[in-house]
Amino acid sequence: MTLIHHCTLAIALALPLLCHAQIDTQTLRAGASRAPDLTFPDKVSELGMLTTPSMALYKPAGDGPFPALVLQHQCSGLGHGKRQNQAMLEWARRAVRHGYVALLIDSLGPRGVESVCMGRQGGVTPMRGVRDALQAAAYLGQFDFVDKARIAHAGYSWGAMMGLGLSSKHWAEALGDGTRFAAAVAFYPVCSGLKLRNGTPLDILNPDIDRPLLVLMGEADTEGPAADCVSRLQAAKDAGAPVQWHVYPDTTHCWDCQHLNNFSKTDVRGHQVVYHYSPQATEDSERRMFEFLDQALQIKRP
Repeated sequence: MTLIHHCTLAIALALPLLCHAQIDTQTLRAGASRAPDLTFPDKVSELGMLTTPSMALYKPAGDGPFPALVLQHQCSGLGHGKRQNQAMLEWARRAVRHGYVALLIDSLGPRGVESVCMGRQGGVTPMRGVRDALQAAAYLGQFDFVDKARIAHAGYSWGAMMGLGLSSKHWAEALGDGTRFAAAVAFYPVCSGLKLRNGTPLDILNPDIDRPLLVLMGEADTEGPAADCVSRLQAAKDAGAPVQWHVYPDTTHCWDCQHLNNFSKTDVRGHQVVYHYSPQATEDSERRMFEFLDQALQIKRP
């Protein structure tokens, strides 16, 4: 497999944490082609009391145009059986309350996949996930009630890794059709330790971030350790990338997942992890996300 070297010698000397070989365009596209494209919903749905998590399009009342937000789930998707991912549905509700169109996408269910927590399944790779998100942005641009210049992405765990990838100029150009997100927010991503099946490191947090990116992390997260992200984000910021981040003290992975409170498992890297729901972190992360998006998208509130 051929790799392209993204860093010059000068950058390598200044930014050793970020200077690595990026995966070449052909390999990225091949990784995204192992599962079919998604079919996005063709009409707006209602957010009622009995709504269950599924791929759906929601909007505020009125004609718009409104800013829009693509929401991308954790590694277990939107849930199944008794374990429905109510957290993602709540983020759709919050987005609409803040005046955003919300497109909640499902990268797993339509492909017959229940989980990618232990690695790719059914052709659903990180590259496929990034392509899903970019195609969702292009899809949103077809609606008159969407402000095409103000489409952002919010991803959670696995979806947050997609947010890191689509913020990279190289990844976005390789996996999209020219449509880009205006900004992205990544909740508790895994920033290192991923590999392709042939053992090649899969670096999804790259130095060529060229769109505003906010990363929110938990200090007590053992599945996506904040320390793995912060040093690389700092190096990217020092190089001029438009990145911001915040680490919540004593907060675990999936702090917004009330339906997974006290859930424990062994993750793909062999780490024992426990999730603890934090209403305080959830409320604060809502505030930080929409303040960041409003600023990045230049939205003026009354």
